[in-house]
Amino acid sequence: MNEVFLSFLLGLIQGLTEFLPISSSAHLLFPTLLFGTDDLGLAFDIAVHAGTLVAVVYFFRSEIKLMIKSLISRNNAFNDSRKLAYLLIIATLPIVIAGLFGTDFIESNRNSISSIAYMNLLFAGFLLFAYKYSSSSKSLIELTIAGAICIGIFQVFALFPGASRSGTAITAALLIGLNLKDSSKFAFLLAIPTIFGALVFLIGDIVLYETQINIISLVIGFLTSCVVAFLTIKYFLIFVEKIGMYPFVIYRVLLGVLLLVLI
Repeated sequence: MNEVFLSFLLGLIQGLTEFLPISSSAHLLFPTLLFGTDDLGLAFDIAVHAGTLVAVVYFFRSEIKLMIKSLISRNNAFNDSRKLAYLLIIATLPIVIAGLFGTDFIESNRNSISSIAYMNLLFAGFLLFAYKYSSSSKSLIELTIAGAICIGIFQVFALFPGASRSGTAITAALLIGLNLKDSSKFAFLLAIPTIFGALVFLIGDIVLYETQINIISLVIGFLTSCVVAFLTIKYFLIFVEKIGMYPFVIYRVLLGVLLLVLI
């Protein structure tokens, strides 16, 4: 497959699946499974992750500005933003700690198709249970420290390829009673420190291992993932209350079964 087209395809997949509860790692397998393509390397991984990071930061730029102001100001008008900033920090800590000590495990299972398939099926079940039986009565402002810790701990499962980072965060938020739209919003905001942390690890790896860099592929991957991720966040938040989680649960089950058939 032409490398330019592959860069576009992988950027499209990363941008679309990073914020939907459907597992980006599972979808990034398909070009290899269907066309026998090679991985484009660590530098490309950095580019597409940077694209999704820029997209989510830009989308939530107003909220981020308020949170930054709240952390450097004692003005009580920023109390809600200050609380949200602290809760995001707290919810990020478990995956940072787990990532530091679980690097070998993550790498050993990164490309295991069977593991990714089973994780899709398992976490489709968790998402279905959370969506069906959650009270969905709380707003984001009602999120507590205990709730943020719960979301953070559950997000650790995203280190299992196929579990889906946004999927685990949304599932946990639903389980503690947040409404679906605020569950999604918190999961997307939580992506900012999480993706940034992943970029730090990837940059560390590229210093040690990367030898060749294709600038054209990086630019295409970055721009594609950035634009697609922005549109995904925008329209997911608009329609999530209308479409619910059932389509994503069904899709993940079908995806898991398809991967098991293909191996």
